Amino acid sequence: MVRQEKKKFKQYMKDCVEVCRETDQIGAELYEKYGVKRGLRDKNGNGVLAGLTHISKIEAFHIKDGEKIPCDGQLWYRGYPVIDLVNGFHNDHFGFEEVAYLLLLGKLPSKKEWEDFCHILAESRTLPTNFTRDVIMKAPSSDLMNSITRSVLTLASYDEKASDQSLENVLEQCLRLISVMPMLSVYSYHAYNHYERDDSLYIHRPDENLSTAENILRMLRPDKAYTPLEAKVLDAALVLHMEHGGGNNSTFTTRVVSSAGSDTYSVMAAAMSSLKGPKHGGANIKVVEMMNDIRRKVKDWEDDDEIRAYLERLVDKQEFDKKGLIYGMGHAVYSLSDPRARVFKKFVESLAMEKGRMKDYALYSAIERLAPEVIAEKRKIYKGVSANVDFYSGFVYSMLGIPLELYTPIFAMARIVGWSAHRIEELINADKIMRPAYKSIMEEEDYVKLADR
Repeated sequence: MVRQEKKKFKQYMKDCVEVCRETDQIGAELYEKYGVKRGLRDKNGNGVLAGLTHISKIEAFHIKDGEKIPCDGQLWYRGYPVIDLVNGFHNDHFGFEEVAYLLLLGKLPSKKEWEDFCHILAESRTLPTNFTRDVIMKAPSSDLMNSITRSVLTLASYDEKASDQSLENVLEQCLRLISVMPMLSVYSYHAYNHYERDDSLYIHRPDENLSTAENILRMLRPDKAYTPLEAKVLDAALVLHMEHGGGNNSTFTTRVVSSAGSDTYSVMAAAMSSLKGPKHGGANIKVVEMMNDIRRKVKDWEDDDEIRAYLERLVDKQEFDKKGLIYGMGHAVYSLSDPRARVFKKFVESLAMEKGRMKDYALYSAIERLAPEVIAEKRKIYKGVSANVDFYSGFVYSMLGIPLELYTPIFAMARIVGWSAHRIEELINADKIMRPAYKSIMEEEDYVKLADR
């Protein structure tokens, strides 16, 4: 397209967008008039009840005398508090495999069941012959989520039973995808880093004797080396990101697409596409970018007054991206605290000590303490505000030397377990395609022939 044509096309698209804005804009008063819960949430932030699940539960309030009383957040996986699960395994063994078994099969495994499950995952950590060369290395992109999603969809071409909806086949497909997701993610990063950044290329195969967390670090690093603490902290992060109720955007997407009878690969690709949004899985990237801005502009990281002043300007849309948000603060469900952030913080502190990053850790802690006060002063809020798990996860990934491009893929490596559990539960229980209603507010028109318009 020549320059003049490009200019005309660009102007044409601008004009079309203005038409779209004029014709598609819906006034907020109409949502109120018809009782439409935008975002499938009421004005108090409560989600519209769309289904039932055994898989997980979230609690942020107690009901007393018919009134909702905010409380410290709680998260259960299959009836077990996630804090108890993490505290139970972190000094003994890696937890990803144990908790994946729990979420998928509904019970904690015996030692023999755990060993067999670990073996199954290890045996499944293989990709089709030349898949890395022919698929992952082709058309690398800085948007790794797009690259990984393409790989997931392409894997369907290698599966003779891709469309088989039997539970045995779906579970097998889910286990294979859980196993290879770290490979798809890390190899996609290496392809991008080599072809787009002209850096060295190395592809390390996973070790069947290592855990999921250990293999991620092994495949990512040139020397395959990592410390026991690094692997333990990454393992805890994976467990804490594995599942979060059926109502989060990507899990709901999993349910919706599963209800249509679609195959496992398409379902997981749809969930991946949902997760990559900055309002969902990409949130910790915004935290890291915001923290980098704070480090540049706050001279004394130990001065609460200077930190508070920056946060006030941030909320007033005068700093960082001018959106008025303190990223990593607040959650759609939790009020007083996010249980994942509470249990994760001790891992963050241990890693910060090992990495000599305690000054950074102190800055994060100060912001966690001051941000809720600033938000409460500046905003009208209906519930408490606290640090969520994304506030600290980006800091952890930076200390682990994980590149920014892999932050959301790591989320996907964990959450695919929850997606798999919800897909299976949906197939077992649902007998109808999900089909919510939209109220039409259009005006009827009489057709006018083209020559008369």
